Amino acid sequence: MPNADNILSIVDSHLDSTKFRQQHWEGTFQEYLDLVTKNPRLARNAFQRVFDMVLYFGTEKYTSLKQDYVHYKFFDDPFENGADAIYGLDSAIMRLVECFKSAAHGYGTDHRILLLHGPVGSSKSTLVRLLKKGLEYYSRLDEGALYTFTWRIEDEHGNVELFASPMHEEPLKLIPMGVRKEVLAQLNADLPDDQHIRIEGDLDPFSRKTYQDLLIKYDGNWRKVMDHIVVRRLVLSEKDRVGVGTFQPKDEKNQDSTELTGDINYRKIAQYGSDSDPRAFNFDGELNIANRGLCEFIEVLKLDVAFLYDLLGASQEHTIKPKKFAQTDIDEVIIGHTNEPEYKKLQSNELMEAFRDRTIKIDIPYNTRLSDEVKIYEKDFGREKVRGIHIAPHTVEVAAMWAVLTRLDEPKKAGLTLMQKLKLYDGRNIPGYTEDSIKELREEARREGMQGISPRYIQDKLSNTLVGEQAQADRAINPFMVMNELEDGLDHHSLITDEEQKKRYRELLSVVREEYEDVLKTEVQRAISADEDAITRLCTNYIDNVRAYTQKEKVRNKYTGKDEEPDERLMRAIEEKIEIPDARKDDFRQEIMNYIGALALDGKKFEYHTNARLHRALELKLFEDSRDTIKLKNIVSGVVDDETQAKIDVVKQRLIKFFGYNETSATDVLNYVASIFARGDAKERG
Repeated sequence: MPNADNILSIVDSHLDSTKFRQQHWEGTFQEYLDLVTKNPRLARNAFQRVFDMVLYFGTEKYTSLKQDYVHYKFFDDPFENGADAIYGLDSAIMRLVECFKSAAHGYGTDHRILLLHGPVGSSKSTLVRLLKKGLEYYSRLDEGALYTFTWRIEDEHGNVELFASPMHEEPLKLIPMGVRKEVLAQLNADLPDDQHIRIEGDLDPFSRKTYQDLLIKYDGNWRKVMDHIVVRRLVLSEKDRVGVGTFQPKDEKNQDSTELTGDINYRKIAQYGSDSDPRAFNFDGELNIANRGLCEFIEVLKLDVAFLYDLLGASQEHTIKPKKFAQTDIDEVIIGHTNEPEYKKLQSNELMEAFRDRTIKIDIPYNTRLSDEVKIYEKDFGREKVRGIHIAPHTVEVAAMWAVLTRLDEPKKAGLTLMQKLKLYDGRNIPGYTEDSIKELREEARREGMQGISPRYIQDKLSNTLVGEQAQADRAINPFMVMNELEDGLDHHSLITDEEQKKRYRELLSVVREEYEDVLKTEVQRAISADEDAITRLCTNYIDNVRAYTQKEKVRNKYTGKDEEPDERLMRAIEEKIEIPDARKDDFRQEIMNYIGALALDGKKFEYHTNARLHRALELKLFEDSRDTIKLKNIVSGVVDDETQAKIDVVKQRLIKFFGYNETSATDVLNYVASIFARGDAKERG
């Protein structure tokens, strides 16, 4: 039984008092200067910090379709074990990070609003949520440390009061403007040009007034003013409203610009005598509290025009205009997101030209690569997550496949199906198509991924299937149950009102069903032909005949001991399984012998599974030879003798062991595939 001491010891083991002290460091202004001279990067601006944060977690470079990509590991969500990981959007993320890099160097993008644009559910919010989480995490690390200050003021009674800089200002802003350039030159002396520290703008109104009052008190003695400064470590936190802000449009009647730039504190007017005294003002608007970090604007294009003007000044001039005060400098990343209909309204509105001009639009599309789409759903519906209910193989995959198909444009190339296009995009080989072909397909359909079914719809329907009556009764779900749920849900989909579109989506579900049937047949075929000894014997026999054929020799018959001509019927029976035409059989056989020779030169032995095409051909030939002995069609009629049942049980165990089925789903798959073969045989007899 756990007791209080055990629980307390668990808590103690996760607390690091040294780290806590580091994150709550306090010191004098001079002590902070010592820190900054040793590590000038402590005084980075918001864009520099965000860019460095992304790079901190590392990158991976790779090439796809002859194009180089960088995968930023930051977007794998290292903070919560991948809970918000983003898959398949490396191209869009690269553009976003390039904007951060350009802004960090001061090349102009730091004066723009970053606008993530894409269909609903395309990870726009997730991207920004990751950036906010990342900033909070990074600010707690030594590499991401940043500092602000508090004023220590003594009243007429000798009582000391502490007043935090309301906008978490950088302490170096306390250095007078006239000498700041010279100070920065010293700090930047040993830094590369692209990492130079830039301290721009003046203090917030509260700190500015306090600063000036103290200068007057000490007759201009700046050092004495600095004696009132307590520099402290700043840890960013959205919940504490420190350095991370979020603004969401509401009803126009219930919202005004003070939510962005702060409002008068009416209770303090009596104390300070004026509503223009910064001590009687709450600098707690989203743009105020997000200073030094990042401010997110949800559905930014739904903002009232008055708010957009505030936003334009904040991005272009790095200033905001609190009520009753002069322009106030800010240092923050402003990032918004919007969907397609709202953006189209912006394009057609001439009055919004200034906003468009100050915006960098970054398209965030849906995935068009199946393997990436599957990863999205595996996070929530993988076997590790869903306990107590068996998820049959391919259940998540067929849902993802349908989602991706709805996002693709019909190929213009004659003879290429939409399913084949999906496979090409997923990196699978289709004879006759090269990387250049795939590049052409992408170029002729540049808006792919900007429409189609949202991942949220798929997630909802997978959830519905899991809690449905059949799933609860069987403690299992399969692809057919999910496909039925996907189809039924189309009638109630709030974003799909066009009947033609619904019809197309239903037709694509039929395409997915056909593909799934082919997958099932292949798996059952492989399970039946998974007798390694038998497939090795067949492979040896084939290679012996091919060697003799290519070298124009005869084959020794093991049973009769006589030399015979190579068995052409056997070789063609195997080659036809992978559609090698008679005219190309010599090329294929020579290719196999060259492959064996190349392995021998490297001291390696040829095995059937080292050549994928030959392996598949052998499996299909062995399946054909085994199919009648197993009498798969008899399963449908229910008349199965003991010998056949024993063989079927072996196949079932292979489906469980090698393909991830359980007893029930393996039985269902065998029954279903048996019915397919039975229908096929009936058609042939007809």
